[in-house]
Amino acid sequence: MHLDSIRTPADLRGLGPAELLALSAEIRTRLVEAVDRSGGHLGSNLGAVELTIALHRTFDSPHDIILWDTGHQAYVHKMLTGRLADFDTLRQPGGMSGYPSRSESPHDWIENSHASTVLSYAHGLATAQAASDSGRRVVAVIGDGAMTGGMAFEGLNNLGHSGLGVTILLNDNGRSYAPTVGRLSESLIRIRANPTYMRRQRRLEELAENLPWVGELVERGISATKAAIREMLEPTAFFETLGVHYLGPFDGHDILEIEEALENAKAFDGPVVVHVLTQKGRGYEPAELDPIKHMHDTSGIKPGSYTEAFTEALVKVAESRPDLVAITAAMPDSTGLLPFRERFPDRCFDVGIAEQHAVTSAAGMAMGGLRPVLVVYSTFLTRAIDQVNLDVALHGQPVVFCLDRAGITGDDGPSHHGLLDLVLLSKVPGMTIFAPSSYQEVHQMLEDALELCDGPAAIRWPKTTAPHVGWDETGSGLMGRQVRRGTDVCLLGAGKMLAAASGAAELLAPDGISTTVWDPRVICPLDPAMLADAARHPLVVTVEDGFCEGGFGTAVRSTLADTSPAIRVEAMGVPIAHHDHGKPDDLLSSFGLDAEGVAERVRRSI
Repeated sequence: MHLDSIRTPADLRGLGPAELLALSAEIRTRLVEAVDRSGGHLGSNLGAVELTIALHRTFDSPHDIILWDTGHQAYVHKMLTGRLADFDTLRQPGGMSGYPSRSESPHDWIENSHASTVLSYAHGLATAQAASDSGRRVVAVIGDGAMTGGMAFEGLNNLGHSGLGVTILLNDNGRSYAPTVGRLSESLIRIRANPTYMRRQRRLEELAENLPWVGELVERGISATKAAIREMLEPTAFFETLGVHYLGPFDGHDILEIEEALENAKAFDGPVVVHVLTQKGRGYEPAELDPIKHMHDTSGIKPGSYTEAFTEALVKVAESRPDLVAITAAMPDSTGLLPFRERFPDRCFDVGIAEQHAVTSAAGMAMGGLRPVLVVYSTFLTRAIDQVNLDVALHGQPVVFCLDRAGITGDDGPSHHGLLDLVLLSKVPGMTIFAPSSYQEVHQMLEDALELCDGPAAIRWPKTTAPHVGWDETGSGLMGRQVRRGTDVCLLGAGKMLAAASGAAELLAPDGISTTVWDPRVICPLDPAMLADAARHPLVVTVEDGFCEGGFGTAVRSTLADTSPAIRVEAMGVPIAHHDHGKPDDLLSSFGLDAEGVAERVRRSI
């Protein structure tokens, strides 16, 4: 049977071993073609082919609820649930999302691209199913990387206490879980996966407990023997201490073996972890040999990008600052930290998918005399805003937050746009926020943040290419930089939006509208000299790539309202909504955040 003939998961259930093997190979070919064309996550999906087939042969989706954490490993799931024909539109504007999407299919229950949340979803959904007696099974697929996040442990703990019948498929594709080897250990694994044996064992234990004092010794002996075997031969103690039964590890590329384990898991009362070992990039040699390039998002670090500028700046500054350390949350590659880690391995810390821990750990490092630079996507820092506010800022610690993918991000969709950081961080007492408008400004601002800020600071930059300018076209310190001087309107273009403001000024000149343009450089606190100059104009327009309310423009309007109430301030930004994926500049243009849109706003307002 060919992949094109799979319309629903039910079509998988009549296939024999040879057909399943051929189907797996065909899926891998299609994955490579699709990701090569559209970008996206290749290695994680190549590693999840067989386990996805086994899941859909064992469970009846969408009646049974299959949840993915993180959703970047769900491409095969999409192929097998009626969306194969849409793969040509993967991550394209108006096309198929790179993550599960409730609007795409009833087989997608959650849009989950922020890791470590699926066990909490599973707990909630299983609680609801138990209350309705629907007979639906809840299955949560979680990667070993997502298990590094604290929220995963919170969900696991509550599942263990609840006794809910949730199947947790632990897709272990990178950490050092070592499979036990030898005939004895294989036999023990199969015995533990056999519900008939486990029921007999429970009856034996109950019998021992009911015997006279001799029975207590017998019962203790059984428990001690079980514990010794478990500690020696199986990584079960952690899960079972929390009340979650453990099965495995199993070969994650053996469909029939996974199916047998999943079927056995159904027979147990309460939550069960089925631990499978997989290989990222399976079946595609470039992905197997180059884990950095192919295991995550294939887009990589683009030459000339803001991220590349940060990479250069960080290594340069670290050469002269032995107290500088860098921290990230499972993204040393896409945030540009690999060259730093190679140069300073003892000063680079990847804490896993644990943003809250990363922030508070950075506070502790700063308290101890180090200068921590925490590098993370904008969208992921918002998971730890409480720690930023109370663990770093309340203690006045000089942590520098470097926020990649700030603003409209592009192909990864609503969960990855970095639209909240300006709104949230500008409300943190003592926070300094830098917004570079060029490649060179990233260098300057990192130095300024380390030298001038004795409290928390943030530098935010977009995913797009950074303009290259001469060093005479950069600012310094906490001051803005005037780019153009006029009389009728003052445009303040934050970060990359300086280009839109400058372009609008050129478009307005033929209309006889004289325009001043400022690069604010520092979003918070606002430069008094910039505000004083803006107050010369009857109209001030701010442009930012964050939410239009509560960010930079709102702060400018509020400040000028107190000092110059006659001045009209128009704040331009991204509308408050969950915006779909698309090319960053195309999305910004659709919101009027390009040169033409800004110029038109000025014409209407003037």
